[in-house]
Amino acid sequence: MEPLQALITQIQGLSSSASDISRLHSILKQADSSLRSDPDRLSPLLSNLDPSLHSLGFLFILEASLVFPVSKQQAEISVPIITRFISACSAEQIRLAPDKFISVCKTLKDQVTLLEAPIRGVAPMLTALRKLQVSTERLTPLHSEFLLLCLLAKCYKTGLSILEDDIFEVDQPRDLFLYCYYGGMICIGQKHFPKALDLLHNVVTAPMSTLNAIAVEAYKKYILVSLIRHGQFSTSLPKYSSSVAQRNLKNFCQPYIELANSYGTGKIAELEEYVQANTNKFESDNNLGLVKQVVSSMYKRNIQRLTQTYLTLSLQDIANTVQLNSPKGAEMHVLQMIQDGEIYATINQKDGMVRFLEDPEQYKTCEMIEHIDSSIQRVMALSRKLATMDEQISCDHLYLSKAGRERQRYDFDDFDVPTRFNI
Repeated sequence: MEPLQALITQIQGLSSSASDISRLHSILKQADSSLRSDPDRLSPLLSNLDPSLHSLGFLFILEASLVFPVSKQQAEISVPIITRFISACSAEQIRLAPDKFISVCKTLKDQVTLLEAPIRGVAPMLTALRKLQVSTERLTPLHSEFLLLCLLAKCYKTGLSILEDDIFEVDQPRDLFLYCYYGGMICIGQKHFPKALDLLHNVVTAPMSTLNAIAVEAYKKYILVSLIRHGQFSTSLPKYSSSVAQRNLKNFCQPYIELANSYGTGKIAELEEYVQANTNKFESDNNLGLVKQVVSSMYKRNIQRLTQTYLTLSLQDIANTVQLNSPKGAEMHVLQMIQDGEIYATINQKDGMVRFLEDPEQYKTCEMIEHIDSSIQRVMALSRKLATMDEQISCDHLYLSKAGRERQRYDFDDFDVPTRFNI
C-alpha cells in the first residue's frame, strides 16, 4: 500500500478513542516531514477524511498542503476548505497540535487578505479562536489575527465581542502587544474611547526590554485619544512602566507631543495651523482622521467650559467664543454633544438661545442600580482573581529564588527591634 494511503487508513482507524488519538498523534508527528516534502499530492486526500471525526489527521495534512504561497485562483479553492474544517473540527483533537492549527488559521488570514475579502475570514477566525481557547481568560495568537481581520473588514462591532473578556493568561508578549493595539483601534472605530485608552495604556506600560514598533504606534494613538477623551495629556508614565518606555517613547513621538502642547493652549487657530503644517506626517502614520477628531474635540471642550460659566447663551455667542464659523456650526456641535451625553442643554429655535442644564441622572433608577451592582460584582470577582494570582506567584519557586537573590541577607524591617531599652 502506498505510504500516503496507508496514513489515511491509520487516520480513519485511530480517531475514535482518546488512546487511539494519542497514538495517531505520534504517528502523524513522525510522518510530518514526509508530508511536507510533497504538498501537491495532499489536497485530494482530504476528501477521504471527515473533518469532524478525523480532525487531527485532517489538520496535519491540511497544514502540510499549505506550506507554499498560493495565487488568487488557488486561494479561492483553499479558503472554503479551511473554513469548513474550522467549523467542523473537534476542539479536543486540534488542541493536541495547537501550532499546526494556528498556522492554518494564519494562512486563512493571509489568503482572504490576498483575495481582498477579509470579511470572509472574520467568522471562521472567531470560531477557531474559541475552539483553541481553553478558557476565556487565556490569550491566544489568534486573538490578534481575528482583530486584524475585523479592522480590515471594518467589522468593529464583531471585534468588540472578544474585548469584553478579562485576560489573565498570556504566553507570548507579542500576542499581548498586538491584541491591545488592534483592540484599541477597534474601540477607536466605535468611539469607545475609555476602553481604547485602557488597551493602548496596556501596550505602552507593558514590560519590555527593548522598544518595539507596536508600542511606539500605540503611544501616538494614546496621546490623541487622551486629548479627545480628557482634553489633556501628561508625558509622565506610571512608575510600573518599563524604563525603556519612559526614556525613549517621547523621542519617537515628538510631533504628537507638540500637538498635545498646542492643544493645551486652548487656541483653536494655533492647533489647526500646527495640524496643517504636519498633515503629511500624521497621514503617513494613518492617524490624520484621529487628529481631525482631536481638533473637533477642542470645540467641544471649549463649549463644555461655557456650561460652567453660563446658564443661557446664544448660538452666535457660542460661535464667537469657540471660534466657529457660524451659529449653524455651533448648533450642530451642541446638538451632537447633547446626543452623546457630553452636555445637558436645550435649544430654543425661535431666538437661537441655548439653555444649559444640570445632569438629570438621580442614580436611583432600577437600571442604574443594576449597573452599579454588576460593576461591584465584577470588581469583587477581579479582587478574588488577583488574590489567587498573588498567592500562586508568592509560592512559585522561580519567583522565590529570584526574590531571595535580590534581597539583602538581613532586612531589619522584618524584625521588631526596639530603638530604646528601658532598664
